Amino acid sequence: MGEVGWIVVFVMTFISCNAFLDLSSVHQVTGTWMASTTLPCTYVPTEDFTQETLSWSVEQDSSTSTIFRRDSTGDHILLSKFRGRVSVPKHNPGDASLLIQNLEMPDSGHYTCQIIWRSRDNSLITKEVTTIVKVVKVAATKPIIRAAEPGLTLPAGASTSLRCEAGGSPPISYRWFRRGPAGTAELLSSGAELAWPSLRPSDSGTYFCEAHNRAGAGAVQRSDAVRLTVTDVPTTTAALQRNVGTTGGHHSTTGQGESSDMEHTVTDPVPTTRVSRMDTAPVGPFTDRGSPRLAPSPLLYGLPAALGGAALGALLALALGCWRRRRRKDEPLYEVAFRRTADVALLHPEVEVPVKCLQEEKYSSPEKTTMKDRKSPEYENLVTAMESQYETEGIL
Repeated sequence: MGEVGWIVVFVMTFISCNAFLDLSSVHQVTGTWMASTTLPCTYVPTEDFTQETLSWSVEQDSSTSTIFRRDSTGDHILLSKFRGRVSVPKHNPGDASLLIQNLEMPDSGHYTCQIIWRSRDNSLITKEVTTIVKVVKVAATKPIIRAAEPGLTLPAGASTSLRCEAGGSPPISYRWFRRGPAGTAELLSSGAELAWPSLRPSDSGTYFCEAHNRAGAGAVQRSDAVRLTVTDVPTTTAALQRNVGTTGGHHSTTGQGESSDMEHTVTDPVPTTRVSRMDTAPVGPFTDRGSPRLAPSPLLYGLPAALGGAALGALLALALGCWRRRRRKDEPLYEVAFRRTADVALLHPEVEVPVKCLQEEKYSSPEKTTMKDRKSPEYENLVTAMESQYETEGIL
């Protein structure tokens, strides 16, 4: 009875593990030529079993070839025509799906996903699943136009774009048209996107696109037309943008809610200067676009102020010097004449001049300094003093 119980437990455990390790996939996948497709192969991982190897193989024309293999040494692509086009997720336990890019017509075939697990008792369990892949060429489908936010009605100056999207085998070619009068169409550009960096009212109109590829035998698919409307910038809004920050008068505003139809009246057109904060540089008058022009930093005036102060000091010093020289000219001048003893004797015969003095001055070089006689009292006192000196010497 005990042995039977152990057998039952072993069988139930084996069945449970097999249920966890069952591979999930699909029977058939239809891939579009030159596009990408994924062949699913997933399972529920368990701690009792560790994935040992993973491989993908393809059967074509009664021959089987291994495309991809993953083991303890890494990932290996064994078939050259699939190199650079296939991959399997690395960091997603339980997911062994195969991604094939740039599908080609010869890629059609039977693809088999095989996984080998190792249990704790070193026993191996192998599971595999097969998916049929069929690669077809699909003609381009009817394209759809998708408009960028905020939609198809925009103000002048805004930027927007329209994108044309179609299904089918790549490459898909696109062309954009603008509908004209009498059902005519103007070709604008070739490409999936039609963009306007800055809308103008003349850009308003009806637009549509066309798509085609080689798989559709040259058939062209046309989208539904869309209407693009570009509105003029309101006059009041433009005037407000030009006057914001450049006037110091009163603005009276009338309107309801968030409506853009608002009346703005400016009563003082004289530009003024605004200052944002006490610790920032003053802001100059605003430009026509409403953006402020920053005034130069006060530090830029430091050097000119210093040079101006130095120049002013030099001018003051020069003026003071001129004033002093002019004052000296206005003061009285004294003229003194130094004469020889002999000349004094001639001028004043009554004064007795010693012979010794006359002999000494005979051999001396005459030196005479004459200054203009102003006949001032000081001059008379000086002459009297000199005469007194000569008289004293004569007595001695």
